[in-house]
Amino acid sequence: MKKRTTGFWWLVSGFWPYLTQKPAPINLTLPIAALLTLLSLGALAQTPALPRRAAGLTPAPLQTRQLATDPPAADTARVFSLQDLAELVFANHPLVKQAALLSADAQAQVLAARGGFDPKLGSGFDRKIFGGTDYYNRWANELKVPLWPGGIDLKAGYDRMVGTYVNPEYRTPLDGLAGVGLSVPLGQGLLIDARRSTLRQARIMVQAAEADQVKQINEVWLQAVKDYWNWYYASQQAQLVQEGVALADTRFRATSRRALLGDQAPIDSVEASITVQDRQLQAQQLVVELQNARLLLSNHLWNKDAQPVELPAYAVPQRPMLVPVDTVQFGQLQRQAAVAHPTLLKLDAKIRQLGVEERYRRELLKPKINVSGTLLSRGDFYRPEVPAYYDFGLNNYKLGVDFAFPLFLRQERGKLQQARLKVQDATLEQQQSRRTIVNQVQAVYNSLQAYERQLTLQAQTIANQRQLLQAELQKFELGESTIFLINARESKLIELRIKQESLRASYEKARAELYYYAGTRTLGAQER
Repeated sequence: MKKRTTGFWWLVSGFWPYLTQKPAPINLTLPIAALLTLLSLGALAQTPALPRRAAGLTPAPLQTRQLATDPPAADTARVFSLQDLAELVFANHPLVKQAALLSADAQAQVLAARGGFDPKLGSGFDRKIFGGTDYYNRWANELKVPLWPGGIDLKAGYDRMVGTYVNPEYRTPLDGLAGVGLSVPLGQGLLIDARRSTLRQARIMVQAAEADQVKQINEVWLQAVKDYWNWYYASQQAQLVQEGVALADTRFRATSRRALLGDQAPIDSVEASITVQDRQLQAQQLVVELQNARLLLSNHLWNKDAQPVELPAYAVPQRPMLVPVDTVQFGQLQRQAAVAHPTLLKLDAKIRQLGVEERYRRELLKPKINVSGTLLSRGDFYRPEVPAYYDFGLNNYKLGVDFAFPLFLRQERGKLQQARLKVQDATLEQQQSRRTIVNQVQAVYNSLQAYERQLTLQAQTIANQRQLLQAELQKFELGESTIFLINARESKLIELRIKQESLRASYEKARAELYYYAGTRTLGAQER
């Protein structure tokens, strides 16, 4: 094998004819200085290995920071943690505030349903005088107070109906007629009526609205967590590739310098240049992805004045905690999912609401029998000189009975059948939802365990790849390797580290999904 001529001997052979000539009587200072400079460059070209990295010094061009096992700690002042995101989301996010309106709306429906038991005061006055004749002078007043038990209505009234042509059935003394009485349903409406049914259903729907509110807030938080860890992955990916660009550029400069000195083949610098360009292209694409990830995360950021805010450019995400979920926690989450999941609570409230509706529809199958009774007295009953037989007593009263009953009950039976079908439908939906939710929790937990195993294997793979890269660097220093192999080892290591960050982000997102499917949420940062 022919030995390659080093740069030093090439320079010496080029200047040898001039060195052997008889010196002319001129100034030799400048040529000698140039010769010494070239000799020093030739001496540098004879050194096959670049400087090794020493403690406290800048890494040598062919060495790599990819060999570092632990990333440098981020400045805590720049870290935008998951807890910081939670504080902003739960305090200012419009969808969280919108979810709070569900409970307020349900409370308003309860208030409206209570209106069926509001006391009502009514009054009416009519008078007619024609041709000097007082035809009639009618003044009717009534206070009606609905009572909860039995659908009873308490009534108090005062009527004054006088005049020439007033119906004797309604005529009263000149001082008017006062009455106090009750209206009691003995058939339909005794156990439950429309107003009690409406109020009971409204109260149940408050619980359904609260469950729906929790579910919507959990959905908002889950999406915020996913966007946060997507931002983390995009940030880590861009950082690793940018580091690879810097390393490839440094290696390209060193290779080019050695090729100019003749110590390395010029084609190696071309290959190093291609590596730089390839990584620069990848880095530019990742910069765009990182910007988009920041924008998606900024969708969840609002200030207390309901104004959208942007994630600062200097902000960096926190490192994944990778807190494992043990079997005890998983069992608790399963019980939480099977019993207290917002979807199941909402369906349970819906079933109880439909149960009230079904009970009311059964009540409508009964006949209407309403009994009313009123004790009467003269309008000036408060005066002591009024005779006792004009005062309230068993001898002064009004009594009425109303009866009604549809013969075929088609409408009532049809409404009752519909209510029963709705109860069955909601019950079946609840059964299917419970099974689906429990299986979702189990499936996500299986994914978490798989991610834990993959992260362990990925860490071992990265450690082995670091050893390969370290060995390749040592071989290159001994002249037994090439730039191509070093770039390939380093690119593979960067690829493995990006995959590791992807697994970490996926683990945190799956962990958030586990809590979401269990019907709750975790802030992550609370478990530090």
